[in-house]
Amino acid sequence: MIKRSLYSLGILFLMTFLLTSCGTLRSEAAGVNVPPNRQVTRKNTESESMNLRPKNTENRKEIYLAGGCFWGVEAYFDRIPGIVETESGYANGRRDETSYNEIAETGHAETVKVVYDANRIHLAEILDRYYLIIEPFSLNKQGNDVGEQYRIGIYHTDETSKEIVDLSHSIFEESLGRKTVIEREPLEHFITAEEYHQNYLDKNPNGYCHVNLNTSGVVLYPGREKPDDATLKESLSDLAYNVTQEKGTERAYSSEYDAFDERGIYVDVITGQPLFSSAEKYDAGCGWPSFTRPITTDAMQYNEDRSFGMSRVEVETLEGENHLGHIFEDGPKDEGGLRYCMNGAALRFVPEGEMRDAGYAELLPYLLG
Repeated sequence: MIKRSLYSLGILFLMTFLLTSCGTLRSEAAGVNVPPNRQVTRKNTESESMNLRPKNTENRKEIYLAGGCFWGVEAYFDRIPGIVETESGYANGRRDETSYNEIAETGHAETVKVVYDANRIHLAEILDRYYLIIEPFSLNKQGNDVGEQYRIGIYHTDETSKEIVDLSHSIFEESLGRKTVIEREPLEHFITAEEYHQNYLDKNPNGYCHVNLNTSGVVLYPGREKPDDATLKESLSDLAYNVTQEKGTERAYSSEYDAFDERGIYVDVITGQPLFSSAEKYDAGCGWPSFTRPITTDAMQYNEDRSFGMSRVEVETLEGENHLGHIFEDGPKDEGGLRYCMNGAALRFVPEGEMRDAGYAELLPYLLG
């Protein structure tokens, strides 16, 4: 009897330790062009709102985006999590200098320098959000603005960015079924615009621009609607139901995804919503699948969790509020310092070679970089 009691206490201690250290952790895929009746807006989707952001871990990179009037493009990207700073200017003209009054003659495009933290947001997401605010078939015209200076373009500064841009753009055109007029070129030069153009819409809220700033809140890949509870009980394993619907925890080292390193994406086992890329998966040694960040900044939501006498941050899917796991601050410092500790039972892996057929072609660029 005493041995049995000691054994039970030992199990209780072990479970408490594991929970503390690692947490409990569409076949119909909706893409960038989300139908209006399926548009989902951001909720509590930034881990930063839970004060989970180690300092001095930024991995700054930049991309230059011409999307017509730079006032709106700058204001739009200022609203996207993971964007560190923006700057309006003129890019890739016929000479190294210009000004606002000269760009019609010098051939520069109104362009926004977007500096982003690659530990928080993938370049592919920035491009997906760029596609939401441009008219991709309109040559030298965006909204009411007409002229060569209002052409659309993506200007890169390194080969890794070029690879992501080329694949992203190719898949975007594939989804549209025709060629766009988006320039894709190396950045030749960038001239900072006059001071009064910087943060123009913040200083002039009623200023005109064709960009709908509210588009910044649209979720890129929301997944399908969650089935009713009876359907879930029938379609899910007992473990998957317990984890996702009852906030249960699978045993450490029991998931097939723990020691797993194939290329592809991890999606919500219920809604098919894309959650993680294999590019961000790593072996944390804790016994549960772990990632440094989600596939997109709007992929999930965060809740305070004080269960088991602890203070943790729970991670749930954006729709359906399916429990996934917890997030901690002991991840690789050079990749942002966060550890997304997930239950494998809440995930479904889609291999890279099957992503197109499964409806996830637009997520292929997220495997790069």
